Amino acid sequence: MAALPVCAQNGTYNGYSPYSVYGIGDLHGSGTSFNASMGGVGIATRNRRFVNTMNPASATARDSLSFMADFGLSGKTSLFTEGDLKGTKTIFNINDFVISFPMWRKTAFMVGIAPFSDTGFSMSYVDKITSGEQSIGYTGSRAYGAFGDGGIYQLFAGASATLWNRLSVGAHYNMFFGTISKYSASTFTDASYRSVTLGDTLQVRAHTAKFGLQYEQPVGTGKFTFGATYRLKAKVSGYAVEYSNISEMDQGNHSLKEDHISFGDEIGLGVAYGQGEKWAVEVDYLRGDWRGSNFDAVRGFRNNGTHKFTSGVAQSVKAGFEITPNRSDIRYRWKRITYRVGAYMDQSYFQVDGQNILSAGITLGMTIPVYQGYNGITFALDAGQRGIGAGFVKENYLGFHLGFNIFDIWFRKPQYQ
Repeated sequence: MAALPVCAQNGTYNGYSPYSVYGIGDLHGSGTSFNASMGGVGIATRNRRFVNTMNPASATARDSLSFMADFGLSGKTSLFTEGDLKGTKTIFNINDFVISFPMWRKTAFMVGIAPFSDTGFSMSYVDKITSGEQSIGYTGSRAYGAFGDGGIYQLFAGASATLWNRLSVGAHYNMFFGTISKYSASTFTDASYRSVTLGDTLQVRAHTAKFGLQYEQPVGTGKFTFGATYRLKAKVSGYAVEYSNISEMDQGNHSLKEDHISFGDEIGLGVAYGQGEKWAVEVDYLRGDWRGSNFDAVRGFRNNGTHKFTSGVAQSVKAGFEITPNRSDIRYRWKRITYRVGAYMDQSYFQVDGQNILSAGITLGMTIPVYQGYNGITFALDAGQRGIGAGFVKENYLGFHLGFNIFDIWFRKPQYQ
């Protein structure tokens, strides 16, 4: 079973977890604060009040002349435990910025930027040199540390169209970019023995496309929505720089294209049922195949520690529910607030010593209407645990999201009497 020592350390990180030492770090949950407040669902969401980035086809769910934008902030406080060892960390970062507006008739455009993965860790331990290692003539203590930071962002732009009033299709172009740095060091208590530092800096670039569709079917007083998405595998370019203090110089850089690195493809399926702006429930399933990423073969992506890292299959099941007591109520403000609850279970895109890293959590959230139209402020809380199972570092976390939903009507013709 895998075990990772962990300690808290001051520093600025986009994200923080001992598991981000592997691959490209932790994959960032897609979507805005609206999606996060419902357990991360969104593949089958068609809600004209919010920008939904999880399915490119959803951009046409809007008032015909509306301009919409979303700006989000997120943070997380984590408690790490492994045996008697404990550590805490709190991070805070910008989550997304997205705008969406109509184009021609039943078409719409969307463009935005959001995190794709986060890397942040700082781990250390001290061990005693065993008798079997005394061939180097040293019997004292040795301190080992590993630290890293950085992240990958995605810039996306695309359009969608609604056909025959019920079927919507869309596509996004995605560009990934970012820098990840990972370093490790071994230090001896005897100053006559030289410490060793190894490190890698990865400049990552990649391009891909994501496609989506949604179909609406009225049933009774409500409506079913079926959604599907597919993101193509992305071939990685950029370069890697390897460093060692033994030679006191960079070991040179090489193109990641030569290493045949790639991001896995992803397929998503979702089904939702709701009654207008009163209430809605949704269940989503996501599966990403990273087995051909070739992370295992490149030092900067794999971990050089004692645990075996292999790329695998990522899977997620998410569910969410929202309800608005009465959006038109003019007496009681709390009735115009939208309340949400959700739950999810995730399986990591990699394995440690042959085992997937599992996480599960619940979410709570609300959107408070502001001013007029669909302007609002969305709050979301995400409480969960990562590293489920014996032998793993337990990461208990509480995440929070704050989103600003901006709505306006463009190109409205002036009215004269």
